[in-house]
Amino acid sequence: MKRIEEHVKWLFRDVPDSDRKSQLIQEIEQNLEEKVHDLISQGKSEEDALNKAFVDFGDIDEMKPELMMTTKKKSDGSLALGFSIWGSALVIALVVFINMYCTPHIIWFVYPIFAVIWWPMSMCFNWLKKRSDNGYVDKK
Repeated sequence: MKRIEEHVKWLFRDVPDSDRKSQLIQEIEQNLEEKVHDLISQGKSEEDALNKAFVDFGDIDEMKPELMMTTKKKSDGSLALGFSIWGSALVIALVVFINMYCTPHIIWFVYPIFAVIWWPMSMCFNWLKKRSDNGYVDKK
């Protein structure tokens, strides 16, 4: 029923998207539809059955803190990506400084840079993979 779906989505409007949220929405919609069908079979009109089911169900204020905590724990890897970029930049700056201070006539800092650059690149690919797996693909 369209009205049940809209009501449940309205209840979960403040909760960030997650697998747990999707499961709960589906379960609640099924339970409300069963309740409405039971009330209709008892002789209530569809409007009265919907209103009674919504009132009996109540709201999800007790579940919201738990849902917010589970979604905050889920990381998309952007923090690790940022850390790897800044860490690599600091290591590269250190290697360049050592090269220019100790042996300015020989440029050897390029070689360790190739080794260090793999860390942020692998983190970037990991972050992009997690993003695409979660459905955050740029749709053009």
